[in-house]
Amino acid sequence: MTARHLLVIVPAFNEAGAIRDVVASLCQRNHDVLVIDDCSSDMTADIATEAGATVLRLPLNLGVGGALRAGFRYAVANGYSQVVQVDADGQHPVHQISDLVETERTHRAHLVIGSRYLSPDSTLIPSLPRRFSMWCLSAVASRTAGMRLTDTTSGFRLIAEPLLSKFAETFPDYYLGDTFEATVAAARAGYRVVEIPASLSPRRVGKSSATFVQAVLLIAKVLIISLTKLQCQLRSFEEGP
Repeated sequence: MTARHLLVIVPAFNEAGAIRDVVASLCQRNHDVLVIDDCSSDMTADIATEAGATVLRLPLNLGVGGALRAGFRYAVANGYSQVVQVDADGQHPVHQISDLVETERTHRAHLVIGSRYLSPDSTLIPSLPRRFSMWCLSAVASRTAGMRLTDTTSGFRLIAEPLLSKFAETFPDYYLGDTFEATVAAARAGYRVVEIPASLSPRRVGKSSATFVQAVLLIAKVLIISLTKLQCQLRSFEEGP
C-alpha cells in the first residue's frame, strides 16, 4: 500500500487550535491529507492549508457525517481506494494508521475500526454514564451485526473499496450515524468489519460540541432506529456494484 492509494480525511469544525499539529503529523508520514472544513468561523481552513493539507471548504455546516460523505466522494472521484478517518482534535493515534492498513491487507477487510477498549494504552475513557451508553450501543450493534464490537463510536477507522464507493453514495449524516449506524449497515450488508486496539487520547484543546443530555437523547434515537431496522441500507457485498 502506497500513499497515493490512501487518503486521510479529517473533518473539522472550528479546530484552529489543534488542526496544525494533526495535519503536520500526517504529512510527516507522507500521507495525502484532505481536511473538510465544515463551514468553520475560525482559521481552521487557512491553518490546515499552511500545514500541508488539501482543504475542501463546505459552504454550509453539514455535521461530521455530511463532511465525511463529501470527503468520500472526493476520494472516489480522485481514484483513492482507501480512506482513513482522523479527528481534527488530536485524539486519534496517527502512528497507528499503518496498523489499520496492515489489518485491511491481512484480513481483506472493508472496514477497520480502532477500538479504545481493546488497547491498554488508551487514555480516552469516557465518564461512567457515557461509557454505559457506549456499552449499550456496542451490545446492540454486536447483536444486529452478528459479530462482537467493542467501540462503535470510534471515528478512527479505515474504509476500503467497494464499501468506500457505497458510503460516498449513501452515508448517514446525523450524530452517531457516521460511526454506529455506518458500522451496523456495513456488517449487515456482508462487508468485512474488523476491530483492532487503538490508543485514543483526550482532545488537546477545546471541547466536544455535543452535551451529555444531547448525547443521551441521540443515543436513544439511534437505538430505536437500529432495533426497528430503519437505518440506512447498503447494497449487499455479494451483489457487487
